[in-house]
Amino acid sequence: MFTAPDLFSYRKYWAKRFGVAPQLPTTREEMEALGWDSCDVVLVTGDAYVDHPSFGMALIGRLLEAQGFRVAILAQPDWNSAEDFRRFGKPNLFFGVTGGNMDSMVNRYTSDRKIRSNDAYTPGGEAHKRPDRCVLVYAQRCREAYREVPIVLGGIEASLRRIAHFDYWSDTVRRSVLVDAKADLLVYGNGERQAVEIAHRLAAGEPISELTDIRGTAFLRRQVPDGWTILDSTHIDEPGELAPPADPYAMSPAPTACATAPETNGGGTVIRFNRITARTDPAHTVIRLPAYEAVKGDAVLYAHASRVLHQETNPGNARALVQRHGDRDVWLNPPPIPLTTKEMDAVYGLPYSRLPYRGYANARIPAFEMIQHSVTIMRGCFGGCTFCSITEHEGRIIQSRSEDSIIHEIEAIRDTSPAFTGVISDLGGPTANMYRLACKSPDIEASCRRPSCVYPGVCKNLNTDHGPLIKLYRRARALPGIKKILVASGLRYDLAVLSPEYVKELVTHHVGGYLKIAPEHTETGPLSKMMKPGIGTYDRFKTMFDKYSKEAGKEQYLIPYFIAAHPGTTDEDMMNLALWLKRNGFRADQVQAFLPSPMAAATAMYHSGKNPLHKVSRTSESVFVPKAMKQRRLHKAFLRYHDPENWPMLREALKRMGRADLIGNGKHHLVPSYQPAGTGTVAEGQRVGRKALPFKTQHTGLPKTPGHGKPRKFPAGR
Repeated sequence: MFTAPDLFSYRKYWAKRFGVAPQLPTTREEMEALGWDSCDVVLVTGDAYVDHPSFGMALIGRLLEAQGFRVAILAQPDWNSAEDFRRFGKPNLFFGVTGGNMDSMVNRYTSDRKIRSNDAYTPGGEAHKRPDRCVLVYAQRCREAYREVPIVLGGIEASLRRIAHFDYWSDTVRRSVLVDAKADLLVYGNGERQAVEIAHRLAAGEPISELTDIRGTAFLRRQVPDGWTILDSTHIDEPGELAPPADPYAMSPAPTACATAPETNGGGTVIRFNRITARTDPAHTVIRLPAYEAVKGDAVLYAHASRVLHQETNPGNARALVQRHGDRDVWLNPPPIPLTTKEMDAVYGLPYSRLPYRGYANARIPAFEMIQHSVTIMRGCFGGCTFCSITEHEGRIIQSRSEDSIIHEIEAIRDTSPAFTGVISDLGGPTANMYRLACKSPDIEASCRRPSCVYPGVCKNLNTDHGPLIKLYRRARALPGIKKILVASGLRYDLAVLSPEYVKELVTHHVGGYLKIAPEHTETGPLSKMMKPGIGTYDRFKTMFDKYSKEAGKEQYLIPYFIAAHPGTTDEDMMNLALWLKRNGFRADQVQAFLPSPMAAATAMYHSGKNPLHKVSRTSESVFVPKAMKQRRLHKAFLRYHDPENWPMLREALKRMGRADLIGNGKHHLVPSYQPAGTGTVAEGQRVGRKALPFKTQHTGLPKTPGHGKPRKFPAGR
């Protein structure tokens, strides 16, 4: 079904003779000490350099090194001038630019658009070591340093901004980052295949302008080449009568909006609004999305474009996409072919030191401390949560390592890490329990366009056998010198309940007192917009969790995560969630509000007020969106109903909602009628409760911060 040249089948570049570097060089002196007179590739990143496979630049750097290329890391450079970008001299092949493991805007700002005071990916946790929209800034400095060197963008920041996208921080639709960065090529998704092919083809003398056939890349071109069939996106999903009446898809010249006859554009055949057309060759078919200028001024068209993009994410059947920006097209090739198990094993088996750059001395890097003794066992997620970035970045095809490869990495941690105490902090990935899960039929998997394999229910074609994962757990914890194997990645509990044996194994051996899961809400309205299962599934899992904890003689607790102010969430929904929390004895220390990340389906809801999970039109389903800052604070306050600082706001809201019966001093009341001295004096417009969290790692690939989101458990009614 999915075929591509083996990642390690390329003939190695001549510079392989220099061998393997203990750590990739970060200074000119280190480069020269390795015997290099120049670098082939310079990777620019907004993160500190940690030579660990959980850090994207280390992984790509080591992979290119294994192909024979000389790779240097320019970590958190001084962006105030181009001088630092000349540190290694002129790269022979290209600059690779990324914001790091985390989107730079999410890294720097809270969901309330307040600047953060720390950065988990910087030595000492120091903030302000990267600029806003750092991919744009870094690319500009690279161009100033060496104008003729190709610039390739990659990482999650570029991946989520590959087309016109809603930007929460400026509250506007921005152009593709490829256009604004004036880069030559953009790599989206997991970038191993793209990076290797780009490097080898450039090394063979091909100009960057001719690298237009690499999957998982985006580039700019003036027109669609001859021999391509262009499908107007409304052929796939009609957005209804357009406003203004003029056709927003029109090139020059353009037919009327109701045209069904083909037209030509740059040699391609354009098919418009004709829903009964002959079959086209997917390999030479491109879907034209509404232009940037159209979606910028029309939120309904934006939601339509988002829906079409999400329908074209399966590597087995996705077609190329094109979107006009001014006088040029942003062209997106289909997603990259997922890595095979053999390739995954080889990538994670590269000679990482698994340590921060030695020049940081003993400075703490919080993100490294969290993952230094964790092991990634798989990639991808087929959950399809609408607020999540995994589908847009890693895709929904699960890519798993072999059991032997995982065991070897655990042994390497045990034998080489100076800080190892016998505890593996996590054996997981984007989702803890999707290891080796896939569609039962390769043909169905290659043709499926469902956004989720588990919503509204688990697909009958999905293999949900947790047996391989159970076997892996048992083998891992039996290793000599291993005291404990924890599972800290987010658990998909609607899958776990289908395997009581797995839940028993997990609860008995791999929970360190607390297990985090993410029901996200209790009410059907917001859950349907999140594509999350009903709270009844959580109750089923909790019953099993409590049963097996008791059988194991352990006192253990579930930590449920919830999101405030998600599209589709009303004040009543949050009130009911708060009542559920109190009834079940949960008091959240810290809470999170929905943060609209670029390209997510929930972000399209936030911007447009439409539901892109169904066909979008002027009259299609509208989604209530709690946008006002006062309402967002209220929704967060409901999650922290027990905080006296929030009681005045909650009392006012409950009275307005006609639920003053929930104000009082009894067990059945949500907030008391009294106010402790010195509390509840937060002025209008100020922060309420604790600082909001970034999105959670298990859903978005963004980082966890130690201690985040652990509710304290209290007896019910307290």
